[in-house]
Amino acid sequence: WHTRRCSPCASPEPEEFPRFSEFFLERDGTGGLIVYALLDGPSLTGAYRIVSHAPNKGIVQDVDAALYTREAIEKLGVAPLTSMFWYSETNREDARDWRPEIHDSDGLAIWTGSGERIWRPLDNPPRVVTNAFLDTNPRGFGLMQRDRDFDNYQDDGVFYDKRASVWVEPIGSWGEGSVQLVEIPTDDEIHDNIVAFWVPRDPVQAGQAFDFAYRLHWVADQPNPVPIARVVSTRIGMGGIPGQPRPPGVRKFAVDFEGPTLAGLDRDCGVEVAVEASRGAVSGAIAYPVVGTNRWRGIFDLEATGPEPGDLRMYVRHDDTALSETWI
Repeated sequence: WHTRRCSPCASPEPEEFPRFSEFFLERDGTGGLIVYALLDGPSLTGAYRIVSHAPNKGIVQDVDAALYTREAIEKLGVAPLTSMFWYSETNREDARDWRPEIHDSDGLAIWTGSGERIWRPLDNPPRVVTNAFLDTNPRGFGLMQRDRDFDNYQDDGVFYDKRASVWVEPIGSWGEGSVQLVEIPTDDEIHDNIVAFWVPRDPVQAGQAFDFAYRLHWVADQPNPVPIARVVSTRIGMGGIPGQPRPPGVRKFAVDFEGPTLAGLDRDCGVEVAVEASRGAVSGAIAYPVVGTNRWRGIFDLEATGPEPGDLRMYVRHDDTALSETWI
């Protein structure tokens, strides 16, 4: 749990990490393990029941949590996940290591309550960045490691291509709130600099009680396969056209998609990319199949000046029907 306490007219205080102080272990009769745990911290206390079992693939944990607040909490993080992202093909120019990529996860996946599938590539920003994805009754979210190709890591020590993905499946109604992603700068692989969690919409006051139930899937991929094309890589480079003067302040984005909704389509089918930018001008947006693969590439240029962050949304569509996840 990640919490921040607040008081009137005061700046947010550092994160508070309640600790598990007592444990009781029990076999469930089918080979699984039940853990009862007491949570304790300055701002809240709680009791957990965690049932762990191993199906055919991965590990599944069913979590029931009862929480009781002692103080008002500015931001209550439910079902927090932590991971590490240093660099990938997206920000390879920032790397100082010999390995091509270093990360435990390469993206945040969200399945919204309305059914939209979102993919947010992770970043190693120059300063702490928080993104909030508003939703009602989310169907799931997770920090995923999609790239499973050893050649892309060349790491035969800790094997980043084998890192587990973790998917949170809410049980019951979680109401309104947001999935929040926190990215912290890092210059090494030893720091967990990525956090994702659910934050309820309503302010948390002292003396409140909360019940949350969710299922954690420790797996190689999402437990509920994405039925549309999904993002498999994000690359960023100089904008413009090779051989011509490169326009200043322009960046090119190339996003690869792969999935059943793109099968059998070609350049003449009318597939296009839909791109939205919170600031700046988008140009040259096009989608096309990548030769020699079963992937499609969405590519566009963005001209945006100034230091302020900008939000980008993009997906592949055909006849106003989305064929892919929403890349953010």
